Amino acid sequence: MDFNFSPEEQAFREEIRGFLDANLPDPVPDEDPAFLQAWNRKLREKRWVGFSWPREWGGGGGDLIRQFILKEEMSARRAPALGLDFMGLTWVGPAVIKHGTKEQKAEHLEAILDGRSHWCTGYSEPDVGSDLASLQCRAVRDGDEYVIHGQKIWTTSAHFASHIFLLVRTDPTVSKYKGITCLLVPMSTPGITVTPIENLSGKASFNQVFFDGARTPVANRLGAEGEGWKVVMGALANERSGISESTEMQQHLDDIRALAKRAVRNGRPALQDDRVRRRLSEMEIRVEAMRLTGLRHLTDQINGKPSGSETAINKLQRGILEFEMSELSLELLGSEALHQGEIQHDALGWHGTVIGGGSPNIQRNIIAERILGLPKD
Repeated sequence: MDFNFSPEEQAFREEIRGFLDANLPDPVPDEDPAFLQAWNRKLREKRWVGFSWPREWGGGGGDLIRQFILKEEMSARRAPALGLDFMGLTWVGPAVIKHGTKEQKAEHLEAILDGRSHWCTGYSEPDVGSDLASLQCRAVRDGDEYVIHGQKIWTTSAHFASHIFLLVRTDPTVSKYKGITCLLVPMSTPGITVTPIENLSGKASFNQVFFDGARTPVANRLGAEGEGWKVVMGALANERSGISESTEMQQHLDDIRALAKRAVRNGRPALQDDRVRRRLSEMEIRVEAMRLTGLRHLTDQINGKPSGSETAINKLQRGILEFEMSELSLELLGSEALHQGEIQHDALGWHGTVIGGGSPNIQRNIIAERILGLPKD
């Protein structure tokens, strides 16, 4: 496989760099809502928000390789995210484009691109664990509405989300994969209660969501009744595609390298310590391997071959690397880690993010069973 970019792709990279030189302030006020809104408008004018979405639905109509280049350059400059609604852009929007009605597309897609809506995903449940298809949250049809009873857990951003991309069981009499339906539900619906879950770092990005007779119109169903598993597998494929994995890990690696230059070990910069240099070198090799693996997956998609199970490779690598990077960061800081709030919080928070989208053991099973053909665990 040729990993070199074409002249047209290189020109697009230079266009992005020129835009960032002209428009990105230093330092980036990424906690300022007014700046983020203005930044999103500039990106929308370039059609870089929803870059690979069809132009007819407000996207850029761009190909996946250019989308990779766009994310890579934005990440390298620490620019704010491409869009204000990560979950909407990554999972919900593509699912609505593929499975939604014209009315659903008109209602949700522009709102996602503009940042007027914020989505969370209602997948995990307390007694289900990693077996997502065994979910028990029920939706019973009553005329033109579904009545929802049940609970979701570990729901990221539910405490401020405007909508939830919700998986429910509509038919308990068929196989667990066939009785699932996907609903697009406003979080303001009566009967929905959100309880934040505080993590080790003291932050509460995860939540429990309770449904006590919440009613939503049948018109909010995405896809056919009983076909929610097909819908959500497509959404999870977007999450696990690896297009952002290597760019984000490169950011973490750059931070650790800068930390190793500042930290002192045995009277000299830690970066001069052979053991530290070896660990950083090994991490850099693995991050580059993730980058090339991600490009291979994108090339497969462009050629009409779904990435499928192979995306578990980068997901697993990311989980392992995040733990190793957090350990090295804390080692370099020593007791100073207690006073470096951001690094300490990141290290504690990674325990939760590693599980999102499937734990490392789930990824190992996918690789073993579906790629290597080993017997089921």
